[in-house]
Amino acid sequence: MLPVIVIFAPTACGKTALAREIFGKSSLSYFKGMGEVVSADSQAVYKGLDIGTAKPSAEERIDIPHHCVDIADPKVQFGVGEWLEEADRACQDIAQRHKFPIVTGGSGFYIRSFLLGLPTTPESDPEIRRQIKERLAQKGAYALYQELKECDIESAKKIRVHDTYRVCRALEVFYSSGKALSSYSLPDKLRGCYDFCIIVLTRSREDLYERINLRVDSMFDQGLCEEVSSLYSKGIGRDAPGMKAIGYGEFFDENLGIDLANIDKNSDCIRNLKEKIKMDSRRYAKRQYTFMRGIPNALTFDMEDREAIEQEILRFCRSRMESL
Repeated sequence: MLPVIVIFAPTACGKTALAREIFGKSSLSYFKGMGEVVSADSQAVYKGLDIGTAKPSAEERIDIPHHCVDIADPKVQFGVGEWLEEADRACQDIAQRHKFPIVTGGSGFYIRSFLLGLPTTPESDPEIRRQIKERLAQKGAYALYQELKECDIESAKKIRVHDTYRVCRALEVFYSSGKALSSYSLPDKLRGCYDFCIIVLTRSREDLYERINLRVDSMFDQGLCEEVSSLYSKGIGRDAPGMKAIGYGEFFDENLGIDLANIDKNSDCIRNLKEKIKMDSRRYAKRQYTFMRGIPNALTFDMEDREAIEQEILRFCRSRMESL
């Protein structure tokens, strides 16, 4: 089996820094240069969405290579199925070069799907999909979301109103099979093709929320408004799959009244926008942990216990050296 290190933690927890400390070319570790990151971030796959997704910098990518980043057009849906294929391919490629794949990210659903595999759901029905998209165009996102709540309340709880791709897919599954998407459960056993080292990182709520708030402030300082405005000018708007992410979708909130063609960074609108992104990010971080419940063999560490975390990863790597 192919040895793979899987590190889950919500945004702003310090995952990339940890990977660099052990496997980066600048590391003092015995395993320096012997690992590459496979990003499990559902939005970092999209080209041009850099600041709002907190993509690794050029310096970080030189120090430790990253895969599954900047591989999709933000106008084209790139879901967990496509990501899983890319992630598996990247892991095989990394292992063939006698290095450790490090699957890491804050998208709990993606991490869980990598560990357990995907549920078996009905194949897409073109005619049903066409009818749902037609209703979406006529009635809008909110009406379809209410429709989903009536037939599959559990899926509706996990999907944002304006994530129209996932809303439509859940409705399509229901109308194709007569069963709610939420009834198609994920497998409960780890995939047999990998030998996993599974690390779940936590921080105190106060510390994590403070780090999230600081990261959002930093994103605006780095030019998030300019990035979104530039994407919008290229026709990448509310309906683009890449713009559903927290940090982007809020710009299209009609209640905030953002003029995307002429953003005034000093306006009350932007101050309110910043606070909403912080709030949404904090809520998202809390939800992401639910996807990691019940994962077999997962080890949970407080992020402050750096020595214990590193020792566990190093122990795994030493014991699997012959497998590479």
